[in-house]
Amino acid sequence: MNTSNSTILLVEDDVNEVFLMQRAFQKAGLKNPLQVARDGQEAIDYLSRQGQFNDTTRYPSPALMLLDLKMPRKNGFEVLEWLRQQPRLKPLIVLVLTSSSLNTDINRAYDLGANSYLVKPGDFDTLIQLVKTLDAYWLTLNQNPDMLADPNPTGLASQVQCTAA
Repeated sequence: MNTSNSTILLVEDDVNEVFLMQRAFQKAGLKNPLQVARDGQEAIDYLSRQGQFNDTTRYPSPALMLLDLKMPRKNGFEVLEWLRQQPRLKPLIVLVLTSSSLNTDINRAYDLGANSYLVKPGDFDTLIQLVKTLDAYWLTLNQNPDMLADPNPTGLASQVQCTAA
C-alpha cells in the first residue's frame, strides 16, 4: 500500500497544536496530505461531504483521523459516536490525540470505537517520534480497510442460503 498519498484528517481546535502537528509531520518526513477540521462539527461536515467539503478532489477521504476530545460545537466523543453509526465511515481508523489522561476519557473513547488513545506529548521531539511511530504502525504495517469499498458489494450477505446435506 502506498501510504504517502493517504490523507490524514486532524481534528483540532487549537491553532498552536495544528501548527506543531504540521511541523512534526515535516520533521518526521511524512508526505501525507494533512487536512484540518477546527472542531467536531467541521469534522462531521468533512466526513459527510457537507458544505465546502463536497469537493472530493480538494477534500479526499482520509485513511486515518487524529481526533482531539475537548473542542467547541461538537467534542471528540460526539464525533466518534456519530462516526461509528455511519456504515460507509465505520471502518475509518481513529486515533484519539488529546491532552487528557483521565481513565474515564480513555474508557469512553474506546467504548465509542476509538482504535487508539494517545496523550499529546509535552515536548516537540517526542511529538516527532509519535508521528514517526504513527506512520510506521498505522500507515505502513497495519492493514487498513478500503474506505471506498462498498461494505456489501454484491448483496451476497442477503443472498446466502444454508442447505442441509
